[in-house]
Amino acid sequence: MSSSQSYELPRWIDLGVLPVLNVGMALAVSALVVAFTGQDPAQALGLLLRGAFGSAMGFSYTLYYATTFVFTGLAVAVAYHAGLFNIGGEGQAMLGGIGTALVALWLGDHYPAWVVLPAMIVASMLFGMAWAAVPAALQAWRGSHVVITTIMFNFLASALLSYLLVEVLKEPGNMTVESRSFGPAALMPGVHDALAALGIEWPRSPLNLSVLLAVAALVGVYLWLWRSTSGFAVRTVGHSAGAAQYAGIRPARQVMVAMCVSGALAGLLGINELAGVQGRLLLDYVVGAGFAGIAVSLIGRNHPVGVALSALLFGALYQGGAELSFEMPGVSRDMVFTLQGLIVLFCGALGQAAAPTLAKLWARWRSAPAAKEAVHG
Repeated sequence: MSSSQSYELPRWIDLGVLPVLNVGMALAVSALVVAFTGQDPAQALGLLLRGAFGSAMGFSYTLYYATTFVFTGLAVAVAYHAGLFNIGGEGQAMLGGIGTALVALWLGDHYPAWVVLPAMIVASMLFGMAWAAVPAALQAWRGSHVVITTIMFNFLASALLSYLLVEVLKEPGNMTVESRSFGPAALMPGVHDALAALGIEWPRSPLNLSVLLAVAALVGVYLWLWRSTSGFAVRTVGHSAGAAQYAGIRPARQVMVAMCVSGALAGLLGINELAGVQGRLLLDYVVGAGFAGIAVSLIGRNHPVGVALSALLFGALYQGGAELSFEMPGVSRDMVFTLQGLIVLFCGALGQAAAPTLAKLWARWRSAPAAKEAVHG
């Protein structure tokens, strides 16, 4: 139970008003920081919003970044509902990328896209799932804390990726540490190509049909966690493992289920980044998206709707921040990272700071009609 709920806030305030208020406070503090550097905060905010949403190209980039954050944010959220804190999204995404690349390099030149792309999606999920299953088993049956083991597995995944690219998959004659290019059947179609087939003109961008996978993941996670017996069992264990065991639910099994689903979701990042954009396996394609997923999930209150909105916010910060640093030389990329950090601070670590004030205002508003009726009576 969140601390805001202990203040007896209704759900619509706890999940709707409070996060918006937190983002507003973060933007207000960010404006003060921008003003302190001698820049115009209103102009900076306008450039950020215009860069993220002001054009079809900018919006495409925002959705492209948001797609990645949906996968990693959902991975953290699913584990959270089982009472687990999965910090291994980074490593699970790397393994998902390895699975994606192995299938692409094996099948991409010999089979059609309708065979290769589904096989790549399945491989990305299976590899991410397998990488999450080991820490899950250690937690479930040996008591090893999942936070520690998933952090360790991030480093192991990085080492494995480096070894494969240097010793096994590196393209001969290429000085860059990367695999050879995927075959044409292993490339996820871009949204601009899909819309062009429908007669709709759209600018070319990294946004690809993985965005549909992200939407399917959001809907699937919601239906599974809140509309299925299996999801109910996972959430029961997350609320109280002892009570769940008393009711006949095996906590160890639910830990395995939640972590495997979590790893599979993180693994899908490989589809968006490698099949959708890069077209080859790279050394640094994850670039912190797994850790950003922790913030996305926390800000989104570990709910698929909240994760979608939070991922869109982070996508806008990434794209709008790039536009902002380009248009305003006085605002560097470090300033943009500061803005992102402030949003994480206010929506994560200080996420409940405004809850007592909102609870008092809500209680006062509810008691006002009764007081007025008593006076008139």
